[in-house]
Amino acid sequence: MYSLYIKEIVMSTLHEQITQAYESYLEEAAKFDDKGNKAAATRARKALGNLAKLGKSRRAEIQEKKNAM
Repeated sequence: MYSLYIKEIVMSTLHEQITQAYESYLEEAAKFDDKGNKAAATRARKALGNLAKLGKSRRAEIQEKKNAM
C-alpha cells in the first residue's frame, strides 16, 4: 500500500514536470517565433527533448499501473 502511495506521488510529480516542460517550450518557442531569438530556439528544442523523455517515463508508469489493476 505504501509503495502504491509513493508511486502516485511520483506520477503526479512527473505530470507536473511534463506540464512545466511544456510551458517552458511554449515560452521559448514564442521568443523564437515572435522575436527571432536564436538562443530561444535551442532552449525550445531542449524542452522538446525533455518532454519526450518525460513522456516515455509517464507512459511506462501508466502501463505499469494499468497492468497492476
